[in-house]
Amino acid sequence: MNASNILLLIIVAQIVSLNLAFDKSQNVLSKSKIIHLNGAIGPESVAFDPKGEGPYIGVADGRILKLQLGSQNRLIWADFAVTSSHRKNCTLPFAPEMEHICGRPLGLRFDTKTGDLYIADAYLGLQVVGSKGGLATPLVQNFEGKPLVFTNDVDIDGDVIYFTDTSTKYQRWQFLTSFSNGDTTGRLMKYVKSTKKVTVLLGDLAFANGVALSKNRSFVLVTETTNFRILRYWLKGPLAGTHDVFVELPGFPDNIRINPKGEFWVALQAIRSVSSISDSKFGMLHFTPQQMDEGELHPTAIKLSEDGTVLEALEDVEGKTLRSISDIEEKDGKLWIGSVVMPFLRVYGL
Repeated sequence: MNASNILLLIIVAQIVSLNLAFDKSQNVLSKSKIIHLNGAIGPESVAFDPKGEGPYIGVADGRILKLQLGSQNRLIWADFAVTSSHRKNCTLPFAPEMEHICGRPLGLRFDTKTGDLYIADAYLGLQVVGSKGGLATPLVQNFEGKPLVFTNDVDIDGDVIYFTDTSTKYQRWQFLTSFSNGDTTGRLMKYVKSTKKVTVLLGDLAFANGVALSKNRSFVLVTETTNFRILRYWLKGPLAGTHDVFVELPGFPDNIRINPKGEFWVALQAIRSVSSISDSKFGMLHFTPQQMDEGELHPTAIKLSEDGTVLEALEDVEGKTLRSISDIEEKDGKLWIGSVVMPFLRVYGL
């Protein structure tokens, strides 16, 4: 049994399936199309460049790949960029013990004006690579004299880059320990390109994960995975500099991405354990547990309005064909679905 399957079994052992019951819930993700990665594993984040080309994905061996036309007009995954120059021993598709050397690119975002790709590498910090790819350049690897421990996601607003540092104690390979110990050292951070200044916007976060700016740039969202919620940090207006709870969720949120309408897609990796169902926060969501099947994953894509209202939920109730979900990128009427552990992308037509 390989390491990715062991990881999935560990996750399965800790969660149960839950049918999300509200009017627009649809059990449809199992019908999504598979795009295999030809040996690579773990397309955690999905991004398209300003020309609409891609998708681009970061995989477990440290590479960033681009889906493009090859010879005979066949789609191929081409090497686009890497976050580490130490590639000699980065030959296995999944080798957690090598991630600190090979790099592990997680969140990906393009600057729509410059075409530069910004990368949150779990071990090597915030990086950037030009539109032609190659070896990425580190931007932020330390803060106040200490290295970033677990850089996770990123979003861009002109001169300002927002990113998360999931923990100051635990690296990515220790994420289950972070979960079980209730670690709350995560941070939402800001990097200003013109001044190279780094600041912490929010601290003491429980597994700080996905990041997304609102359409009008008045606030930025950050997912707190082990608190089952999304926080909103206000950037403009009378509430600027403060934060509140944007939405509470029935499962573990990973990445969050905005669509062309200004709505947000949130990837739920799994549903909470039985012990958490009676939690008062859970009741606030108006989700009703209808079905409890011990030991099944329940990947869910939830669409939220600009004010945090649940608009739609797309599910794979049995979790057999789509066992893990980390990212949802909407483009041209399709959802491109990433996973931190699976050897493929999924594409679902809306």
